Amino acid sequence: MDTLDAAATIRAAVELNERLGIRGVLSYDEIRVPVAAAVAEALGLPSGGAEAVVACRDKALTRQKFAAAEVPQPRSYAVSSVEEAAARAASIGYPVVVKPRALAGSMGVALVEDPEALPTAYASTRSAEFSELPRLEDGVLIESFADGPEISIDAACHDGTVYPLFVARKKTGFAPYFEEVGHVVSARDPLLEDPEIVRVLQAAHSALGLSTLMTHTEIRLTSTGPKVIEVNARLGGDLIPYTAQLATGVDYGTVAARLAEGICPTLDELPERTAQIDFLYPVTDLVVDTLEVTEGGLPAEVHRIIPLVGPGRTLRIPPREHVRGRYAVVITVAQTPEACDEARAVAEKHVQLAGTPLDDAPPVV
Repeated sequence: MDTLDAAATIRAAVELNERLGIRGVLSYDEIRVPVAAAVAEALGLPSGGAEAVVACRDKALTRQKFAAAEVPQPRSYAVSSVEEAAARAASIGYPVVVKPRALAGSMGVALVEDPEALPTAYASTRSAEFSELPRLEDGVLIESFADGPEISIDAACHDGTVYPLFVARKKTGFAPYFEEVGHVVSARDPLLEDPEIVRVLQAAHSALGLSTLMTHTEIRLTSTGPKVIEVNARLGGDLIPYTAQLATGVDYGTVAARLAEGICPTLDELPERTAQIDFLYPVTDLVVDTLEVTEGGLPAEVHRIIPLVGPGRTLRIPPREHVRGRYAVVITVAQTPEACDEARAVAEKHVQLAGTPLDDAPPVV
């Protein structure tokens, strides 16, 4: 059945509930999270709240709710033309961030330093899309740039109260784009107990009206304090929960499933351990000839090297492709982030990519 059809999915869930009984509804798929919330609500089961989850998917609506509740965030405007984008950017002041209103994974997000670069960035963002999402007329956001490092916090929200579970410190690349090239999770990251971050995290969830669900919140640690970039009504992507499990020993998929049943997680003492995930990209667009991984002589801190492509695969680096430009994953586990990074540097030398550059690939800068 078409699980993007909320009414049809609810009818099927009601019939299934009558036959078998349903204890909870959970989706890890970004686009189907709102339907899952609607189904849970229709069955009277624990839910983030259908209206609140829709507000998470629509970043313009998120901004409106944050503004009403005075949650710290970047200034933001939804625009429908490059002329309107230019006017809003001028009112904010450069640099600005151009981003899609309803996508994910940093797809189509770019930092624009001056008016001359805006038309190209706007066109690139406007063309970014997910095949299952409708195109919005005002589907581009122009936002003020929030300086400082970016983190994500996966949390359990139970009856509106937020319990931070782990922090992932984001590694980005391919400036001016915000491609996520890695994440670092320390089980005892001090940001988990930072009073201002905890306050802002709770304020953001309360502003959206979220009830019971797992969330993935992205925050910038700016020079004037933490600012919320977005709240997602799901576990984090990019294997972040798996990386966190290696650091903490907690299975966050199980936590999410139990939360969907209304069971609040217990917060146990965590080990002094860090896990890091790094995604490897080519230096230019190419067609893969060979990808070889040699595992002999790897440091003990290298947990896994995962090849992602085979011969014949076309790889394009951002902004022409996002995420699909990756050719391998390196996951490391150690006591400290520094030890993980040292192991990652060694592991990268054990991954050899050979390919044929594409004729239309831009020159390497």
